[in-house]
Amino acid sequence: MTEEKKNELFEQYNNRTHVYGRIFSIISLFLLLAVPFVMGAYLQAMPDIPAFLRTFLAIGIVYLVSAIAEYLIYTPMLGAGGSYLAFITGNLINMKLPCAFNARDIVGAKTGTPENEIISTLSIATSSLVTILVLAVGVALLLPLQPLLQSEALQPAFENVVPALFGAMAYKYYRGNMKIAAFPLIAMTLLFLLVPSLTGSTSFMIIPSGAISIGVAYWYYKKGQKKDE
Repeated sequence: MTEEKKNELFEQYNNRTHVYGRIFSIISLFLLLAVPFVMGAYLQAMPDIPAFLRTFLAIGIVYLVSAIAEYLIYTPMLGAGGSYLAFITGNLINMKLPCAFNARDIVGAKTGTPENEIISTLSIATSSLVTILVLAVGVALLLPLQPLLQSEALQPAFENVVPALFGAMAYKYYRGNMKIAAFPLIAMTLLFLLVPSLTGSTSFMIIPSGAISIGVAYWYYKKGQKKDE
């Protein structure tokens, strides 16, 4: 198969992905907003609509920056198909991203290539199916295992699942570029120590930490260019 034919087929695949992705994104958004109102109507406990709209707008404005930042940062990494799946199914940061990154590294695909697009989509789809299966088993075993899960001995483990996951994943990338990773890591650590309240706004802090990383990388790039000259 010629390279031109491959590009044509990939373009067709991407176009279909956008069509189905937009359709299911709209359906998912509608269902997320409709379920509370359907339950309220059924239970005859509808909220005050003006108060709901004011609260919704207040919260929406807060998360708007985070939503735009996540879209701009994660979509180039995951591609169209992987992004639609990840944003619809959720658990993007603590599950879908690590799964896609590991799958990409295993096969050696590069960001922005058709191979990365396919691998990300397949890995995130698999992660979503496994998540559904695990949740189904968890719900079925919730009552029998409730005494064990609520024991004090296991609480520290549950509280540190996400830090442990990201710590292991981050080390893999830090090891390859310690000079670039050190600056944002130290800066964000100091910032969180000085302003502990920011730990609840980690999504917003992606923007300054990403800016620091880009700035440091660009500085090393220019420094390397001058050295070569």
